Amino acid sequence: MEKYILSLDQGTTSSRAIVFNHKGEIVGLAQQEFNQIYPNPGWVEHDPREILSSEMASLQQAIIRANITVNQIEAIGITNQRETTIVWDKKTGKPIYNAIVWQCRRTDEYCKSLLKDETLIDKIYDKTGLRLDAYFSASKIKWILDNVPGARKKAEKGELLFGTVDTYLLWHLTNGKVHATDYTNASRTLLFNIHTLSWDEDLLKLFGVPKSMLPSVHPSSYLYGYSEADVIGRKIPITGIVGDQQGSLFGQLCINKGEIKNTFGTGCFMLMNTGDEPIKSKHGLLTTLAASCDDHPQYVLEGSVFIGGAAVKWLRDEMRMIKDAEDSETYALKCKDTEGVYVVPAFTGLGAPYWDGSARGIITGITRGTTKEQFIRATLEGIAYQVYDVLKAMENDLGIDIRTLCVDGGACKNNFLMQFEADILKAEVKRPKVVEVTALGAAYLAGLKVGYWNDCEDIKKNKEIEKYFFPEMDDSLRAIKIHGWHQAVKLVQIH
Repeated sequence: MEKYILSLDQGTTSSRAIVFNHKGEIVGLAQQEFNQIYPNPGWVEHDPREILSSEMASLQQAIIRANITVNQIEAIGITNQRETTIVWDKKTGKPIYNAIVWQCRRTDEYCKSLLKDETLIDKIYDKTGLRLDAYFSASKIKWILDNVPGARKKAEKGELLFGTVDTYLLWHLTNGKVHATDYTNASRTLLFNIHTLSWDEDLLKLFGVPKSMLPSVHPSSYLYGYSEADVIGRKIPITGIVGDQQGSLFGQLCINKGEIKNTFGTGCFMLMNTGDEPIKSKHGLLTTLAASCDDHPQYVLEGSVFIGGAAVKWLRDEMRMIKDAEDSETYALKCKDTEGVYVVPAFTGLGAPYWDGSARGIITGITRGTTKEQFIRATLEGIAYQVYDVLKAMENDLGIDIRTLCVDGGACKNNFLMQFEADILKAEVKRPKVVEVTALGAAYLAGLKVGYWNDCEDIKKNKEIEKYFFPEMDDSLRAIKIHGWHQAVKLVQIH
């Protein structure tokens, strides 16, 4: 009886479950979108119960579509939207508040109040590799404890648990027996010391987070526990947990120092493996932990863009300019140029390398002759320009020229966007045959632990490039376009 690996890919806008075979091919996939909740401007929430139900429904559907039984699942890997914060009751398992999503800016003013202390900024960066920003989990936990009646008292009594989405799913899959996470997710909380690989007492005190709330932390490839039979039909080892961006880095097999990828998902996330050396950025990037199979993890340099593929979803859902995400490519190709129109999609602030949480989106260069096609094209180009800014920051930090970029994520299927990216970066862009690389990375980590794959050399046999994009744009035109983009970004930063 052939065996498979099941990967649970819990993202920002949808929950997916994917069944992979030994060749790394998808044999079954199911996906469910769930509601985005916007209680106030700049606030973003999810219902944790909807996250759980959509993931469980996707799990069952993926197995059916793979035409296999649950007995053929060798192991489960989990990958997830990072930083998103859930607090739930230890006894009942019920969340005490909606999940506060990584995009949410409600704690921006609180974080800014702490930024006045420059010694604190340096201390936090030295310990966590992160910036003091509302993006990360710590201030979100504090907000829940301070704003949900009775929450802080319950937390101090040890009655509440915190987790990023992976931890919440793991807890429910094991019927509350396992409260744990991996190094990659822990490293995005602003509470975890990436050098000692432990929760930091000083930071817990700063943000007022009781240590009893926190999960145990382990390598990404690790036996976390077993799914309970009454949850999905049988006990299955859960042997992989990884934050989505580190998952895609592993799935791209960027496991050696200097290898780099960019994921075009809800946001855009560029990660470079820096090996055993944590690189301190001087250009607005983050230092964080890579996926690991042991207690000696590698480090990565990361640039985070908050709005990537979400801009296309905005065109579809809010602006109602397209019916499907794929339509954006069709419309973009109907015009030769935006004629000076720029869309800066800073809907939830600007991430790397600017880190301006109070920035908001802007559209510049509109004339009476501006068309719908140009507006859509400018939105796609706005995604590519943001990736350009991050890549240049990475080049400046490392003193190198980057001429090859591995890509993945849903938006990388857009050929126009990938060609424009190659043109603006003046770099080769490589798109793999399987673009669900985040889920594949989680599957690899889970499979390695149970011996489904022997080692990384075994996995490398699976990698296939589906398409290469090479730069074609004239240097002078590239310079003009990039200058126009940076002029538009300056307008966004005027408050």
